[in-house]
Amino acid sequence: MPASQPVTVVVTTFNRAEYLSRLLGSLDRLDPAPAAIVVVDNASTDTTDDVLAAASQSLSIPLTVHRLVTNAGGSGGFSAGVERALTEGAQWLWLMDDDVEALPGALNAFAPWMGEYRCLHGRRWDHTGEPFFWQHRFNAFLGVHFPVHGNVFAKSPVFRTNVGCFEGMLVHADAVRTVGLPDPRFFINGDDTTYGWLIAQREPVVYIDSFVLRKARPQKQIDLGVRHLNDSSNLARYCGMRNRGHLARYLKVNGRFNRFGFALGTALTTAKEVLRLAAVERTLTGLGSLWNGWRESRRILHDPEWAPMPALNPSRKDAE
Repeated sequence: MPASQPVTVVVTTFNRAEYLSRLLGSLDRLDPAPAAIVVVDNASTDTTDDVLAAASQSLSIPLTVHRLVTNAGGSGGFSAGVERALTEGAQWLWLMDDDVEALPGALNAFAPWMGEYRCLHGRRWDHTGEPFFWQHRFNAFLGVHFPVHGNVFAKSPVFRTNVGCFEGMLVHADAVRTVGLPDPRFFINGDDTTYGWLIAQREPVVYIDSFVLRKARPQKQIDLGVRHLNDSSNLARYCGMRNRGHLARYLKVNGRFNRFGFALGTALTTAKEVLRLAAVERTLTGLGSLWNGWRESRRILHDPEWAPMPALNPSRKDAE
């Protein structure tokens, strides 16, 4: 990788000290290595402090720890981490959760494409060593992202999409400045999809046919043929439904909101979550979380004080 394109890894962590330690170790073994690591500690209460203290002494990569006084969720953590990384002079930001591991040669896999694209994703193995499918496209009419059937890399090593995933997104600082920081109001669920879509309104967002990460944390899941469906939580269900309110507002700002299509998309989202409850988790006790989230989404949709995240100071290239 050219020395002129250093990569800063931004990790958000909350009470997963063991997984965080494994992730940091995998980053330290990369060759070429990242230029820096920024870890946002989302007010963890386990031994995360000890892991980060040890890492600050043992890592060969400069480590910045950004501690939050309260848990701001994945969305708030990545928003704070991206902002901190930009303050530290990051040029490229590689965003990832704390429960993955970087694969050898990951940055070399990205390198050939970094002169052509400014928002990239690599592929990911799941914890069993099987490919995890996360190649989707967002349908603005419905406000829903759908998996793309078949081998999306059959004819090209690059798959163009219009969504993002914070479990591995590599994004240029200038692209971040153009769309602004990730929106912390999402807390969890849907923030990265929306962020990728916002970038895609301005420039290409792609996946490359190279495995760069491995999921370290086991998850219950079923294979639906066109996608995997993981287990979830009542908090994620609530936020996922509530955040449709934020998504609708972003669609409106970009002139892409259709009231009837979005209502249909909300019905499809509800059906997917009911399927997740019944088929993956084998319970229906999360239905109340879906209902409460939907009610809150209605409030957000009609909030007169809601505003999108503002753009940051763009580079000269983006300002022209």
